[in-house]
Amino acid sequence: MKIFDDLRGQNMVVLENAKQSGRKVVGMYCAYCPQELVLAAGAIPVSLCGTRDEPIADAEKVLPRNLCPLIKSSFGFAITGKCPYFYFSDFVVGETTCDGKKKMFELLKQYKPMHIMHLPQGADRPGALSWWKEELLLLKERLEEELGVTISDDNLREAVKLANSEQRAVKELHELNKLDPAPLSGLDLLTATFMKGFNVNRFEGIALVNRLIDEVKEVIERGGSPFRAGTPRILLTGCPVGIGSEKVIRLLEEGGGSVVCFESCSGYKTLAMLTDEDERRDPLEAIAERSLKIPCSCMTPNEGRLELLGRMIREYRVDGVVDLTWQACHTYNIEAELVRGYVRDNFDIPCLHLETDYSNSDLQQLKTRVTAFIELLDKRWT
Repeated sequence: MKIFDDLRGQNMVVLENAKQSGRKVVGMYCAYCPQELVLAAGAIPVSLCGTRDEPIADAEKVLPRNLCPLIKSSFGFAITGKCPYFYFSDFVVGETTCDGKKKMFELLKQYKPMHIMHLPQGADRPGALSWWKEELLLLKERLEEELGVTISDDNLREAVKLANSEQRAVKELHELNKLDPAPLSGLDLLTATFMKGFNVNRFEGIALVNRLIDEVKEVIERGGSPFRAGTPRILLTGCPVGIGSEKVIRLLEEGGGSVVCFESCSGYKTLAMLTDEDERRDPLEAIAERSLKIPCSCMTPNEGRLELLGRMIREYRVDGVVDLTWQACHTYNIEAELVRGYVRDNFDIPCLHLETDYSNSDLQQLKTRVTAFIELLDKRWT
């Protein structure tokens, strides 16, 4: 875990060296943006989502205060020059997952060349797949133009295999926590899954995750765990969480719970499916088909999220669900009612909905609610 803790800083040196040697860098904000296209272009994909509170004050000089902290943090990092990954990006890809982000991207165009991908409103509509494949084709053409390359089908197929290998490794790591008690704390699991996104060399990143898996398996063989037997097992769902915005995870585990899995797009949501590697298929269509299945709240309806939640509750033997919504994220906030009803009606386990931001201003209030939730789970155990 020490290696993962230091990964972001270490990769800055690697990224700077790669830039000096002529490599191109493409920044992305969402799981819907296919990293396979960036990899096939010979460029380095990097994540630009802001997960810290520090740059939000600068962002609020331009953006409205009643906006999602993820959007404000991302914008603040970009305009202040405090995000080296944005600084090194030659090209940035955005997407229309929410109204706040797509309008923020209009302002961000002043700082970097950008391309905006237009998502369909629902994945199950006739023509949705052909629409999304056309969007990927437009992105492919723009990447070729901006980076001065040609993206071949063979390169795309190799990129698909690499991305699938990374997903398999991270999925295996995540699934180690199906054991009871869990061998990884929620914070360690978040650190490993979040920081691997900063690996400049994807092959080295996969090797690092596999190394961690082997070490955790050794801990399991010795009967080791950061939790005692009977610790309430909690699934965290909702908006994505990163290092800097992990306060709810800390409160849950400091309060006596074990966060065994994350359903969000920073967790298991994107790991549950792979891109078809069949050589006979059009690789762009295969990528479009896979990414369109991501069960994000921006889609309507979003039944795939509930199906995934149900599967994870069963497989991870969850005692309670915490649904985290960042303030002003309307799609996830409204969907919280569907999640609460689904968990209650199908599993009869407690479900806690928390709405907060990246700051620590409501820490005591959150602690009170989390403590009561953990006590409720403890009573169900006894």
